[in-house]
Formats: sequence, C-alpha cells, structure tokens
Amino acid sequence: MERDQVKAYKFALMAVFLWSTVATAFKISLKFLTPVELLFYSSICSLFVLGAILFYQKRFGEVALHIKKEPLLVLFRGAINPFIYYLVLFKAYDLLPAQVAQAINYTWALMFAYLSVLFLRHKITKADIIAGFICYFGVLIIATKGEPFSLHFSNALGVSLALFSTILWSMYWILNTKSKSNPIVGLFANFLVGVTFISIYIFLTQDVKLPSFESALGAVYVGFFEMGFSFVFWLKAVNYTKSISKISNLIFLSPILSLVFIRFLVGEKILVSTIVALIFILGGLLIQKKFNH
Repeated sequence: MERDQVKAYKFALMAVFLWSTVATAFKISLKFLTPVELLFYSSICSLFVLGAILFYQKRFGEVALHIKKEPLLVLFRGAINPFIYYLVLFKAYDLLPAQVAQAINYTWALMFAYLSVLFLRHKITKADIIAGFICYFGVLIIATKGEPFSLHFSNALGVSLALFSTILWSMYWILNTKSKSNPIVGLFANFLVGVTFISIYIFLTQDVKLPSFESALGAVYVGFFEMGFSFVFWLKAVNYTKSISKISNLIFLSPILSLVFIRFLVGEKILVSTIVALIFILGGLLIQKKFNH
C-alpha cells in the first residue's frame, strides 16, 4: 500500500473517531449548558482552533481577501454554519435521546442529493429514490420507537428539528460548491461571521454568564474536535487518498462507534428500534453510494 494512502486512512480514521464521539459530547454538554450557550462557547473555541491552524500555515492573511472576494457567500454560509445549523441541531439533541438524534442526522447525505437536483441541476437516480424510501423508513422506525405504522412520534418537535438540520447542512455544502477558496480559510471566515450572529443572538435572548468548569470542558471539546480538528483531518485524508471511495466507506463506522459511546458514557439504553433503524438508514445510504458511482 502506498505511503500516502496509509496516511489517508490514518487521517480518515481520526476524523471518523471524532465524529463518533460528538453525539455523546453534545448530550453531556447539554446537561450543563443551554443549546445557545453551547453554541456560543464552542463556536468561539472553534474559531480559535481554525485561526491557529491558519496562522501555522501562514494563510491568515487570505481571510480578508476571501471575505472581500465572496462577501455574500461568506455571509450566507456563516449564517447557516455555525449559527442556524448548530442551534437547530443542539436543540434537537436537547429534546431527543442521543441515539435518535444522531441516527436521523446521518440522512443528511441523502438530503444533499435531493437538494442538489434543485440547486445544482444534478440528476436524481433510481438509487436515490430507493435509498430515500429505505432511509426515511428507518427514520420513521426510530422516531416512533419501533412502531412506524402507528405514526405516533415520541417527540415530534425534536424529530422535526433533527430533519431540518439535515436540510441546513446540505444547503451549507451546496453553497460551499460555489467557493474556490482554501477550505480552512473559508471555514474560518464562516465562523467569524457566525460567531458575530451568535453573539448578537445570545445577548438579545438570555443573560450571559461564565460557564462552570464542567460546561467549559464540553464546549471546548465540541469546538475543538467536532467543529475544528475533525474537518481538518478529513481534508488531510482527502488530499492524500487516490480515491475518495477508499476512505468514504469508513464513515459508516461512525454511527456504530457512536452507539457504544452513547451507551457507556451517556448511559442510554440502546433500543432494538435504534439498531433496526440504523440498519435501514445505513443500508439506504450504501445503496445510494454503490449505485451512483
């Protein structure tokens, strides 16, 4: 195996491992912080991490040029990520068990394919349609705790927010296709705008107080690893690999590892309906991936 491909696998596995811990990190952090507080402190931490990376790479000077070159894109992307997307996602995690929220969140790749038809003029395939039926039946299973035909949702608002977050995340990546700037430069600019929006929002909606030690740890972890380093590790993997498909399959390890962390660190009992739902969701995504490439 080529040395570069070995490096690609290492960086991809690091990213996947970090992604598998975020549902647990969100749920534990939300015991100490409101969704808005978690968003505020974690976004500031992420901005620091991304800024430090750019400073190390001697690319910090590109940020102002990027904003000047793509002001509207930066504004819209920053409004979506981190502001609206994570606000919606954290609220979903606040309302739902971690195992439910994270399973629904994995359907964003399918939503991206559907929205790409509208906004990027991509063609929808039979695999996309079949995958949609399978994935969203999985969502129905997990949202009704294993009784999909009862249509009795355990928490309709939480499920709606989790599904809405997949639309927001897909829209963010669709907007990202319009940018030709360095990804980390672009992400830092987005967070610079997003933190501005978040700061205004939190000062208008609630009293700002210094976080406790426990809550600060959660915000730092989310900011550093969910919003920061995981993205950088995945970019490194993409740069080193000869084929995206060689590393993209590793993403499917994340929800399985995530359930282990949720069970032993959050203390949630993993329901049979969660396992069944994940089989449907991951199966649908695998069908979409296999027959569209």
